[in-house]
Formats: sequence, C-alpha cells, structure tokens
Amino acid sequence: MPVTRLLRFAIISWFVLLAASFVASAQTAPYNDGYGPVVTAYLGYLHNEQEVVDARESRHEVSPSYYRRNSNRIRALRQMAVRIADVTQNDYLPELEAVASDEMGLIFEHPPRVQTLKVGEVFRTTFRYLGSVRSGDTFYVFARLDPYEQADLMQKVNHSADTARGATVSNPVSTKVSSRARRVTTP
Repeated sequence: MPVTRLLRFAIISWFVLLAASFVASAQTAPYNDGYGPVVTAYLGYLHNEQEVVDARESRHEVSPSYYRRNSNRIRALRQMAVRIADVTQNDYLPELEAVASDEMGLIFEHPPRVQTLKVGEVFRTTFRYLGSVRSGDTFYVFARLDPYEQADLMQKVNHSADTARGATVSNPVSTKVSSRARRVTTP
C-alpha cells in the first residue's frame, strides 16, 4: 500500500506541475502569436505600457479620459503592428506614431487635414501615413521613415528639381546600403 500512495502522489504532483507550466507559459507571452523577436518585443513593450497606464489609473494619478485615450492608443498601435507583421511576413516594424485628429500638431508643425490623408503618403520626408484605426477614438497611424528612406526621398526631390532646371549630375553618389532590414510597405 505505501508504494501505491507514493506512486499516486508522484503522478498527481506531475500533473499539477504540468498544468502550472502551461498556465505560466500562457501568462508570460500573451502577445506572441508566432511572430519574430522584433515584433514580439514591440508587442511586449505595448503590453508593459498598458500595465503602466493601468497602474497609474488604479492609483488615481490620471483622469478617466486620459486613461481611455492612452489605452485606446496602445490598442491601435498593437492592431497596426500586428497588421504590418501579418501582411509583410517580416520581423521588422518601423517606429509607429498614433495620434487622434486633435493631436496632429504634436508630430507636425503644419498638420495635414485628416480628410485628405492617403495611405502611403509621405509628409515632410519624415512620416508615412499607414492608415486609421478605430479604437474608441479614431487614431491616425504614421511610420517614421528610417534615415535611408529619408535620404532616398531627398535625393529624388533634389534630382527632380535638378531635372526641372535642366541640370545634369555627372557623378551621382549612391546612397544604397546592401545590408539593412526590408522596408515596410503600406499594409
């Protein structure tokens, strides 16, 4: 009989440990749906940002409207990041900015009108408009262009201006770099 009790105890303990490991793994990575390390890290960052906002709200450090706006912004960023990762099948995300219509002045000196925004449009060789996400408020999501994209755009603008003036460039300088992450196209 004592051996049977010991065996039963070992089996029950093994099942409890197995169940606890499944619960722990599900809780530690609620934002990893098979994405690569970059996308997973960004989704983890957004998860941590939401925890900070939740903690500040629980201590009554922020107003309910601030809490709602920032929680909705985090949700909008998550939706866009997942959309980009799913569409491009690439483990690369640009720096994303999500702003409501009344916040456009935060990232633009002369904000564009939201009614005229076109997906893929580039503003001041700095931001590319990716689309809007309805998450409580409507957030307009922009990707900050990387320095290579900015240099390419500036070179194209300068080349267009030179061509319009009739100037020719005898020795153009190449700004292409052979080893860099793939660019994100508009989802």
